[in-house]
Amino acid sequence: MGSLWQDRYSAQSGFWYDSGTETLQAPQFSDGGPREQAAHAHEQTTRMTPEAPPGAALAQILRALDPHSPQPLYIQLQHALRDAIVQRILGPDEALPSERQLASDLNVSRITVRKAIDGLAEEGLLERRQGSGNFVCTRIDKNFSKLTSFSEDMRARGRTPRSQWLKKAAGTVTPEEALKLAMSPGTLVYRFNRLRFADDAPMSIETCTIAAYALPSLDAVGDSLYEALDRAGHRPVRALQRLHALLLSDDQARLLDARPRDAGLLVERLGYLRDGRAIELSQSVYRGDTYDFVAELNAL
Repeated sequence: MGSLWQDRYSAQSGFWYDSGTETLQAPQFSDGGPREQAAHAHEQTTRMTPEAPPGAALAQILRALDPHSPQPLYIQLQHALRDAIVQRILGPDEALPSERQLASDLNVSRITVRKAIDGLAEEGLLERRQGSGNFVCTRIDKNFSKLTSFSEDMRARGRTPRSQWLKKAAGTVTPEEALKLAMSPGTLVYRFNRLRFADDAPMSIETCTIAAYALPSLDAVGDSLYEALDRAGHRPVRALQRLHALLLSDDQARLLDARPRDAGLLVERLGYLRDGRAIELSQSVYRGDTYDFVAELNAL
């Protein structure tokens, strides 16, 4: 599959790649004296040395397909492309090579390539655009049937999650929290209010109330609340979620880099431990143009 990635390199670097000898060849110049030629050669060498050809990492991942493995080739290709997205070798909104090109370069059938891409599209990692091809998704598909954290969702899509703390505090449960979490009045809780990012894009404003017994301290939470709860042995194993449409307020729009009264989504989650105790009450406000919530339905 040399031509696919090596041609792209030559367009950016001024070098062409000889797939037969697997060497980089510098362009030839007919004019200029020895000093100019030496200076030009030094400049070209400097340009060539620091960076690997774009696409080389992806080519290496895709070459790992093993036709002798008991695992179907389309599953292997799915894993390879998923790894490329997670490792940011393929970035958001970047186009994949055509199905025909992938099939030719990998020496597999187009049906194999199509099945691999279909599976990643169903996961929300790839987006098919009529007449344009397949692209890495920029919108986030959140599967309502899986209980995962924001950080886990972002990493699974090759994005880098981070948080900006707006407020965190300890206090006693409010009447509304006590009702939803089935707690007695005066029970100690921790409250966390954060702005959540995928890479550098603001994605949601999250407000969360956690039973204080579930964490060793208020400062135990870093970027991921669920990872902190997991370390403490109190990660929720099931949850009830409710989705509401809303219009973003001035403050919400400012934090989410949107406009006031833009469409937004409010997701309320009530998380439970294995023994049935409610431990988490969270409300997250998302920009309506960045998130899709997906639920799989089955006939009874």
